[in-house]
Amino acid sequence: MIKRGESESDERSRTSTSSSLLDQVKIRDRGAWQRLVDVYAPLVYRWCRRTGVMADDASDVLQEIFLAVATHIEDYRRDRPGDGFRGWLWTITRNKIHDHSRRQKHQVTACGGSSADERLRRIPDRLPSVPEADPPSTDEAALAQRVAELIRAEVEDRTWRAFWRLAVDGQPGPDVAAELGMSLRAVYQAKYRVLQRVRQELDGLTL
Repeated sequence: MIKRGESESDERSRTSTSSSLLDQVKIRDRGAWQRLVDVYAPLVYRWCRRTGVMADDASDVLQEIFLAVATHIEDYRRDRPGDGFRGWLWTITRNKIHDHSRRQKHQVTACGGSSADERLRRIPDRLPSVPEADPPSTDEAALAQRVAELIRAEVEDRTWRAFWRLAVDGQPGPDVAAELGMSLRAVYQAKYRVLQRVRQELDGLTL
């Protein structure tokens, strides 16, 4: 999307030459790493809680997970159809939850407790499904919205408002155009530009 003071040709050039968030993380860009954590930490935290990690322990497990991600991110590859960052991240998460549960098991063995064993049995091999009590949105949608929120500072205010009213609030295009004093074409262009930026950030990450 176009930054303040940037022409459409400048925007096309910047988009075509900039790398995805994942590529930037792999070359150890600190800003990209922070954005990756900002995007995925809430999701990983939910995974931990869904699989039985107590709230008091979840932050420690989260740190272990992202330390492992930082250590092994250069090894991540999409070699086969269906491979994706989210599945790779879940494998790391699952392993760290296992490690946490095993540590707890050792701590309670003397007391005859079996809660850690039960937690280990509840951890699925595949990505955990969204419980019925959670909002009716997919992980992908939640990630996309999170990225959109993080890139808001890069977008002109009216462009952002047009995107949000259309894509998130679900308002009809003509209503948004009238509300913001924009042409209908400009409203849809605003939505397209922001979504393109979101897709660029999530390239290779959302599967």
